[in-house]
Amino acid sequence: MQFNKRIDANQLDMKEQVVDIRRVTKVVKGGRNFRFAALVVVGDENGHVGVGTGKAMEIPDAIRKGIQAAKKNLLLVPTVGTTVPHEVIGHFGAGNVLIMPAKEGTGIIAGGPVRAVLELAGIKDVRAKSLGTNNSRNMVSATMDGLRQLKRAEDVAKLRGKSVEELLG
Repeated sequence: MQFNKRIDANQLDMKEQVVDIRRVTKVVKGGRNFRFAALVVVGDENGHVGVGTGKAMEIPDAIRKGIQAAKKNLLLVPTVGTTVPHEVIGHFGAGNVLIMPAKEGTGIIAGGPVRAVLELAGIKDVRAKSLGTNNSRNMVSATMDGLRQLKRAEDVAKLRGKSVEELLG
């Protein structure tokens, strides 16, 4: 696994997906200032995924800023075949996302924002359940937290100084 190593987004063929756009307001003396906040997920559908937010006066500028922020926060997701190595629960705020491995051919069984992250991460067969909030920002962040917790059997065996056979029994 790569720890503390920044992933260069320019070398990857990234796809982006806008998960959420909100109009936010700042009330000032002269009235209200409107801006747009965009939540964007980027990924190469091959194990790399990132999430970013951008805020600007216009929607395209907010999306562009979100894409730039997401490319700076890329994560390498360990996979086993077409699914995740083990069950995991990601937490963020009031949002909890349960991510479970699935057999080949199952597809992605997940709700909106969670589905976007898992699709762009390149995971083909997975089940996910959103627990707690339905706030898209918290759900996306909880999904990223869950993906960050994933470890392959080889990595765990190496950390413990054992072989994979000893680890799996």
